[in-house]
Amino acid sequence: MKNRVYAVLYLIIWVFMRIFHPWKAIGVENVPEGAALMCGNHTTLGDPFYVVCCLGRKRQTHVMAKAEAMKWPVIGFLLKKAGIIGVNRGRSDMAAVKECMRVLRNGEKLLMFPEGTRVREGETSEAHTGAAMLATRTDTMLVPVYISTKKRRFCKTTVVFGQPYHPTFEGRKPSADDYQRIADDLLDRIRALGEQEI
Repeated sequence: MKNRVYAVLYLIIWVFMRIFHPWKAIGVENVPEGAALMCGNHTTLGDPFYVVCCLGRKRQTHVMAKAEAMKWPVIGFLLKKAGIIGVNRGRSDMAAVKECMRVLRNGEKLLMFPEGTRVREGETSEAHTGAAMLATRTDTMLVPVYISTKKRRFCKTTVVFGQPYHPTFEGRKPSADDYQRIADDLLDRIRALGEQEI
């Protein structure tokens, strides 16, 4: 069932982005049909918009966003209606986790940023384990995404979609160390895609 609020907001965002912040997609054909957990680097507030525009209006995508955004007047209400998932950072937000798992088990797409916050070029960051946990618990493929850090108004920003893959682990259930290993590997794959920028 397509989300009509998402469709309307997508059209507005697409027009704005096409004029002021155009994009160039590489490897978008790598995004599988059905459920997919897309994970990208995060340097600006506009990063989710670049990815969503690259995917097109037919690939409706849920996006994890900071819970504060969901409290903005009017905008927060529309974001929630469009399927954006607010998460309280800095602590375990089980409501957000359950909603993300529901989305993925329902065969839908989810975009999140494993670094947990915006990371400026030249800064260091570590991968959080949320994506690893969601992918393994729902048996969903991970899709690494690199969004160019070089963004200029009216100039195309490159978005590279990597090969989808299932994270692996030994034993019946992944351990905390497995989650961290998967998360670190995912972040390495995201950064490696930056070398494909054209």
